Amino acid sequence: MKLVLIIGSGAVGKMTVGQELMKRTGLRLFHNHMMIEPVLEIFGGWRGDVVGRLRRVILEEFVKSDCEGMIFTYMWAFDMPSDWEYVCGVAKLFEDNGAEIYCVELVASQEIRIQRNRTENRLSNKASKRDLEFSTSLILKEDANHRLESREGEIPFANYIRIDNSRLSPETAAQLIQEHFGL
Repeated sequence: MKLVLIIGSGAVGKMTVGQELMKRTGLRLFHNHMMIEPVLEIFGGWRGDVVGRLRRVILEEFVKSDCEGMIFTYMWAFDMPSDWEYVCGVAKLFEDNGAEIYCVELVASQEIRIQRNRTENRLSNKASKRDLEFSTSLILKEDANHRLESREGEIPFANYIRIDNSRLSPETAAQLIQEHFGL
């Protein structure tokens, strides 16, 4: 089994690259908003505890499956100990079940990410991002309040690649990932 963890700032392209990587590899995509959107819809607001519990159930059941692997997207705030604990916990869950861990960090400028915040694919998959004024302000707030890019040597996984996908198509980024890791 494999876990491909795609991390990066808001609107960097984690889900879109993950969708393309799924097409190329057959690994299953579990993007962050697959749990966020239903919780927002049902509860009418953010409930991080519920999102976390739902994610955990999916991840725990997935490692018991006969699936080849998962592509999991996450916005990792490197200045938050709780995010470190979460990401390392997800990796441990997969490692304990014999999985190889692959980490992809996508980076792009804030200007490019704000443009990507308006793309049709993002808005169709993430209802909470359709209020563009709010979702843009969230990107600005997250960038101001957290460190969302790793420092050199900081990522704890042996299988790691950092890709500046500012000027890459999602298909090209997925191809780079597939070729780099031999997926």
